[in-house]
Amino acid sequence: MPDALTKLLRDRDWLLADGATGTILFNMGLEAGDAPEFWNETEVAKVRALYQGSVDAGSDLFLTNTFGGNAARLKLHGAEARAGELSRMGAEIAREVVDKAGRPVVVAGSMGPTGEIMAPMGPLTHEAAVEIFHQQAEGLKAGGADVLWVETISAPEELKAAAEAAALVDMPWCVTMSFDTAGRTMMGTTSGAMSRLVSKLPNAPVAYGANCGVGASDLIRTVMGFTGDIPVIAKGNAGIPKFHDGHIHYDGTPELMADYAVLARDAGATIIGGCCGTTPAHLKKMRAALESTPRGTAPALDVVAERLGGFSSDSDGTDGRGPTRDRSTSRRRARG
Repeated sequence: MPDALTKLLRDRDWLLADGATGTILFNMGLEAGDAPEFWNETEVAKVRALYQGSVDAGSDLFLTNTFGGNAARLKLHGAEARAGELSRMGAEIAREVVDKAGRPVVVAGSMGPTGEIMAPMGPLTHEAAVEIFHQQAEGLKAGGADVLWVETISAPEELKAAAEAAALVDMPWCVTMSFDTAGRTMMGTTSGAMSRLVSKLPNAPVAYGANCGVGASDLIRTVMGFTGDIPVIAKGNAGIPKFHDGHIHYDGTPELMADYAVLARDAGATIIGGCCGTTPAHLKKMRAALESTPRGTAPALDVVAERLGGFSSDSDGTDGRGPTRDRSTSRRRARG
């Protein structure tokens, strides 16, 4: 039997993912510096409301509140021994929401980066990274996650470790990297390099792509650089972050994110969602746009820039050029 996500992908030509986790939890009262994963035990109603908001907005899948639920990240809070337990709790709450949804919705067990630099550049060995991811994956599986969702990865070595952990726990998995500067991840990986990497893995992901990064226009340009037959994920931020009155706000309106969703689909993405700053209000507009707008051809880059704002650099990373700022267009055109 195919897994829940693969089954949906066979039946649909696009799926709506969820939006931000941190943005919503901060709006609910999470304090900066606190581990959101503790809320899976102490604030169950709020975590349930986070998940329910995505389902009510029309998401076909949503990520669990476990992004930082690995031992390396939880060590900062003295809770490294609870990685599997807190991840299981996050997935169990999600399972409860999905089981009452009345339609197919996929629980994606979020697994973020370790936050450490891998060997040979840093101290984290491949074996240690695999064990960190494996421990969290076991918790997510026990809690009822349908698929592992490895996200915001920068280093190919860490991606490989997560892939091995997914194989150990015998679960389908997806992966997204974060492309921040001139179409590259923090560790220098381009969209083309990521495509080549996932195509050579012994256990290929169900889908792969990009999340977070600079802004929606840059993310779509990255999506257009992916190649191969594996379904592509696009989870872009809701605009550009701006610091105002002591808080970070994203300037992407629901209308802008609706444009982004359609452009992402036409650019080749199959699973489309939002990342930082994306709320249920954005998701509702995105779903409506995807349902009502006929599929088009891949957009030209000048069309992407006109509708979503200019790119943060001249290069998409695949041409070998280093990061240079694009001063020909503004990074974001005011909307609404």
